Amino acid sequence: MARVSQEHLDARRRQILDGAAVCFARNGFHATSMQDVLKEVDLSAGAVYRYFSGKEELIAAVVGEVLDSVRAAFEEASHQSPPPPPDDLLTLVMGRTLAARANLTVDGEPAFPRLVIQVWGETLRNKELAVVLHGGYAGVRQAWTRIVEGYQDAGMMRADVPSDHVARTMIAVAVGFLAQQSLFGPAPVEVLRDGLRALMSMPDPRTGTGGSQLG
Repeated sequence: MARVSQEHLDARRRQILDGAAVCFARNGFHATSMQDVLKEVDLSAGAVYRYFSGKEELIAAVVGEVLDSVRAAFEEASHQSPPPPPDDLLTLVMGRTLAARANLTVDGEPAFPRLVIQVWGETLRNKELAVVLHGGYAGVRQAWTRIVEGYQDAGMMRADVPSDHVARTMIAVAVGFLAQQSLFGPAPVEVLRDGLRALMSMPDPRTGTGGSQLG
């Protein structure tokens, strides 16, 4: 019997995960059955169960990948010294995050933002996945805190605001942009860049100074 290569095994696992992600993005975790996944990937039950014991394990794997993809994009950005300004940095991170799953679509629109929304909902009822989500969020916060500290050390951002506060705000911007993509349809990442750039240019009426030092 011919030996199956590791490349083949990895490709088949990728096929199953991508198909499950599309199903979950389309109908949610609970409305999706294993039969739906089998139909999406066009594989037998035996072929799928060789890699995953059932839907719960598939959900955990998909959720882990969603969190890892977002965290990896922020982690990579955090190693630049000094980091690009927030408008460019968030555009870069969101662009890479969306591009990494651009091949997955639901009704002609990107599946990844919809999948993110489904993940959030699922973690509200699934304690095990909630632990995974909290760990992923903590990793992103740490990465962004390092980015903000890089701004402050380079004199690009005021240092009297706790770096974690800025980090959480930037994460909220990124998360909100993904939510808009899911709820209201795709929008180019340049929308995010331009909006941040405009906000950063506002003068401070309390001090009479110009816009952000990052502009």
